[in-house]
Formats: sequence, C-alpha cells, structure tokens
Amino acid sequence: MTRIHPQTDCIDPHLSAHDVRGPLEAVAEQYAVAVTDDVMATINPTDPYDPVARQYIPSVEELNTTPRELEDPIGDDAHSPEVLNSAGAKRLRGIVHRYPDRVLLKPVHVCAVYCRFCFRREMVGPGKSEALSAEELEAALDYIRAAPKVWEVIVTGGDPFVLSPRRIKNLMDALNAIGHVKVVRFHTRVPVADPSRVTDELVAALASEKAVYVVLHCNHENELTDKVGTATQKFLRAGIPLLSQSVLLKGVNDSAAALENLFRRLVEMRIKPYYLHHPDMARGTSHFRLPVSIGRGLMKKLLGRLSGIALPRYVLDIPGGFGKVPLEEEYYDGETVTDWQGAAHNYPDE
Repeated sequence: MTRIHPQTDCIDPHLSAHDVRGPLEAVAEQYAVAVTDDVMATINPTDPYDPVARQYIPSVEELNTTPRELEDPIGDDAHSPEVLNSAGAKRLRGIVHRYPDRVLLKPVHVCAVYCRFCFRREMVGPGKSEALSAEELEAALDYIRAAPKVWEVIVTGGDPFVLSPRRIKNLMDALNAIGHVKVVRFHTRVPVADPSRVTDELVAALASEKAVYVVLHCNHENELTDKVGTATQKFLRAGIPLLSQSVLLKGVNDSAAALENLFRRLVEMRIKPYYLHHPDMARGTSHFRLPVSIGRGLMKKLLGRLSGIALPRYVLDIPGGFGKVPLEEEYYDGETVTDWQGAAHNYPDE
C-alpha cells in the first residue's frame, strides 16, 4: 500500500503549482488518506484532470463545507439500534437496520484506500475504532439472530475484504447458522483498488449454501485493469455473482461517454451495474456534486445507447437516514423527494 503523506506526495491536479502543503496537511488531519500502488499505477501524472487521481488524491477543496453537508449524511446513527446494559442504553456498534428485511453489518472501519467523496469519511480510517472486538461482533450477530425478519445481511464498513480470510470465514460460518438469513452481500473496493488481496483463500471463505453476492465500487473504466479482471474472475468461477455500484462525480464520470464506457466494460467483465449514486451530503465534498437534473439528463442519453443489463438505477440516499429512492419524477420533483414510506423531504436541486 502507498500511504500518501501530505508534506511530500500529495498533489492537487486542479490547482496551480504553488505550495499547498499547509492546507493539505489540514485535509489529512481531518480525513483518512491512503492509496494503493495499483491505484497509483492507473493515474496519468501528466493529466491534471485524471479521473482516478481526482477520486483518491486529497484536495484543498475538501476544506470547504457547505451548510447542507452532514457528518452522517445517510443517517447511519439514526438506524443503529440501542442496547441496554448496566450503564444504561447505548448504540449497538456494527449494525444499521434501516429497512425491515435487511441490515448492514460493519465489522471493520478501515479501507484499503480512502475515496475523497466517501459518505462515511467521518467514521472510517486509522484510529476510528478500526474493527469490532470479538464481543462487539458477537453482540451484532446476536441482534441479527433475534431479528427473524432479516432476510439479507449486507457486510460493509470500511471494507470487509481488508479482513483476513480466516475472519471472513468465521463471519460466514456465523451467518450460515442463522436460518432466516438467506442472502449475504459484501460491498467492497478491494478487487478494484487492491486486487492482490483477492486470493483463493478469500474466495473460498465466502462459500455458502446461502446466496452470496459481491458488489464492487468502481467509477471509471480506467480503474478496470487486467489485474482487476483476474481478481473478479475468481469470484465468478466460484459461482459468486458480481454487481457494481458507482457514484456520479463531477470531473470523474459526469459525461454520457464516460458512463457508457464504464458500464459497457463492467458488463463485458460479467459485472452487472447496479446503482449509480447521486453524491451524498458528506462534509467537504461539494466539488464532486452536480445537480440532479444533469444526472437525469445523462441517464436519458444512455437509454438508447446501452441495453438494460448495462443500465444501473440512478438513486439518492435521502439525507438524515430516510433511505434510497430512484431519482425519477415519481419520487423527486426538483424540490421535494419522497421516501419509500411516502414521506416528503426537502431537497432542492443544486
């Protein structure tokens, strides 16, 4: 792994060459910074607008916070259940239960790389309670065991694939023993950002009689190298379906051509594009956001250029923890977004 230190290695491709050491140190003090050698190899150092660099290399723009931005933009805390102990009520670490039939399980809060637009950037990184203790993980599993309506467990974080194959196997063994859990889904950047971590042992650890899915996070075709292809094939040969999630990012993939190339390449690799996320209201990320109207326009352009298997659904995670909705007229009129339960929320288009 290459850990970029702001005093020596950080660059901002959108600024002139004057000294930005002080501001970049402030960024690194506030938000985690790490980039792998594999990611660095995909960056064109002569391109000041390289779409991969923009995703990973810190920028002084991250010091700008707008009034609408939040520490917890999708409301994980609002849906973290409370448990009682001798000291009173406290939040159960590692569980987010936003929908009746599925829960998020977050066993670890570190990643192989740190995206500059991350919606959990306040919660992940070195020193941020990096992993659940054995007792905390068991308490989280106990919660799932006691929730018979939970049909799907989404293992996220952080990135669960930074865990050792042994720990992943132990987790899968525990989930396999819960009868009402039928689907286990892993959300990860690892196969794209650090493909050497996808070993035969890791893939074997996912073996299950339950349905297991792996969802990759990828935002630009330049990230999909031959090494990534080799890593993803290991899952496919083991019978594990692959989906992808992308974020619509200004300066990265905010053109019909960039999205078309990304989605075509994913499908060619037998990875189904699943969601295209509108950027969340995470602090210091306004330089990545663009109006919903532009995103809708891009999706409309893609309708006639891509088959249905290559088109993801363009979605918004409503700030405050009200869940995801498709950014279609039925749910969003440019001022108000309606959640899955029918409640309306103010969300003016930027």
